[in-house]
Amino acid sequence: MQWLLNLLAPSFTWWNGATLGTLFTIGKRGRKVGEDEFGNRYYEDRTAKNTYDAGRKRRWVVYKGYADASKIPPDWHGWMHYTYDTPPSEAPLRRKAWEKPHLPNMSGTPYAQFPPGSMNAEAERAKTTGDYEAWKP
Repeated sequence: MQWLLNLLAPSFTWWNGATLGTLFTIGKRGRKVGEDEFGNRYYEDRTAKNTYDAGRKRRWVVYKGYADASKIPPDWHGWMHYTYDTPPSEAPLRRKAWEKPHLPNMSGTPYAQFPPGSMNAEAERAKTTGDYEAWKP
């Protein structure tokens, strides 16, 4: 029964990758431009016929796994929003030594970080040191 769900899921769920309609559109109108380190695939329209803005070809991403815009790294984000004309697969951005690698937003996932003292954090909040005085009306 699980195999049937795995077969039908792409037809009805857009948040777990591309639907069958999207895959059909990609095959008909798009060309693959590249893939990022997270496995997301980037496409561009072959012509500027179906465009939102004159002269700009449509661009889109097919997420690997759950669809979340924070999974797009900065260089691909710039290409998706027409900041860069050349995709990072052809001309990657130069990284500075102090830059950390891109991480998607982990809020709402088991990997989310909580400050000390939060009800969800494992650590306990530090006790007050006597410099705190409660307000009395």
